[in-house]
Amino acid sequence: MKLYLATGNLHKKIEMARIFTGFDIVIPKEEGIVFNPDETGKSFFENSLIKAKALWDIVHEPVIADDSGICVDALNGAPGIYSSRYAGPQYMKGRADGVKIPQEEQNKFLVEQTNAAIAENPELTRTCRYVCSLVCYFGKDRFYCAQETMEGLLVANIKDAAGNGGFGYDPLVIIPKFGKTVAELTDSQKDEISHRGKAARALYQSLQHIKNIK
Repeated sequence: MKLYLATGNLHKKIEMARIFTGFDIVIPKEEGIVFNPDETGKSFFENSLIKAKALWDIVHEPVIADDSGICVDALNGAPGIYSSRYAGPQYMKGRADGVKIPQEEQNKFLVEQTNAAIAENPELTRTCRYVCSLVCYFGKDRFYCAQETMEGLLVANIKDAAGNGGFGYDPLVIIPKFGKTVAELTDSQKDEISHRGKAARALYQSLQHIKNIK
């Protein structure tokens, strides 16, 4: 059975396909669909629902959508829903021209900004978490949602970033259970503890009890 995934990110498709066994996961560009909705929500859930509904309005088939990001406690939960647009302390919600800076620069800014906050207030910690809100949308007023987190610690120095797996801020986030960054984990380790993996498994289990998902 086909499930559309409201993203252009192939990494997310691969992660979802590992968990949603028995479903054919399809992203819009694979079918030539132009998909770039405005994420105007004020929470991860609102943004995931916006994306799910936007794609459903095009395909009229069941859609999975997620919104995720990293929340750093020393920065009052920032960059949060603006994680993909974050461009340093001057552009916490992204640049006014909408241009996204390279991930390497985002990583550097995030570590530097966290270090500055801790230097100003030593009582702050390096704790952080990834958040994922995942929606499976079947039509107006009919959807399932699961939201989960993955707790970690931000590296103290950008030179401590490690690993080639994953994407985004993964090289910066140390998972104490493994003593490794998210980018150093195997696929199975990441699926076990990741925010997206946990939310996806919860949603997958919910779908097992639905006789007609259209």
